[in-house]
Amino acid sequence: MEEMITPYELPEIKDHSFFFIDQRIATHIEAKLHKHDAWELYHVIHGHGNRIAGDTLQPFSAGDVVLIPPSMHHYWQYAPTSADNDGCIHYLMVAFSHSLITRCIEVFPELRNRLTSLTFPVNALKYGLESSRVIRKMLSQMNDMDDLGRLSAMFRLLPVIFNSSDHILAGKPMQIERDVRRMQQICAYVMAHYVHTITLNEIASEVGMNRSAFCSYFKRCKKMTFSQFVTQYRLNTACELLKHSQKQVSEICFAVGFNDVPHFNRVFKELQGMTPKEYRKRNI
Repeated sequence: MEEMITPYELPEIKDHSFFFIDQRIATHIEAKLHKHDAWELYHVIHGHGNRIAGDTLQPFSAGDVVLIPPSMHHYWQYAPTSADNDGCIHYLMVAFSHSLITRCIEVFPELRNRLTSLTFPVNALKYGLESSRVIRKMLSQMNDMDDLGRLSAMFRLLPVIFNSSDHILAGKPMQIERDVRRMQQICAYVMAHYVHTITLNEIASEVGMNRSAFCSYFKRCKKMTFSQFVTQYRLNTACELLKHSQKQVSEICFAVGFNDVPHFNRVFKELQGMTPKEYRKRNI
């Protein structure tokens, strides 16, 4: 069944020019696959899982800071086991319209000098260590401010998030609506079934294609085979478990869909450049 992409309106905050939230909620309450007409700056405080942004499926963990552009489909899927003792995950989010930026540029020369020469990103961005540290600190300070203080802090935040070159790609927009729905459906299916074998016939049938057409379509869209995509997703999930759980390597191997430990170790080292045990030691 096709995953529903929901147009999502952010809550109206009367007499506010942008939306700021400090959210602690149960994992199952967080918004499903959706899009909205606003920039979204998202800081994960507690929890980890997998994120869909546009055409990209990536793991996330506490400390991550991500910028998602307006109208990009996205979904933060928190692992239920990553919740705190109260069963909640925790994040800070700022959402603001692009018209806020343009109006500020028109009215405030100080901002205009910092922002007018920019080309605003069309891709979702995950900030690097230094930029994330700066943005996390600014968002934490905003959380303790009144409305006027947050507005003042927003003027400082905008140049930081748009001028930073310290980031990696977190997702590209899909230009064709049908392709958006199909690729999101594929990603959602992998997220739900990766612990088991997913055959080409099975996934092709899920999206209403024959096997040959699916293989050509997927390779064109993702620049890799479906098998490579599933393997990468399993290894990404394994990396998160190595960092955030006390499970043995053998337990993680089977938990992410591999059938034997030597094969898991070999594939992990080929793609990560180190063994699972070495990866865990470096990320403790």
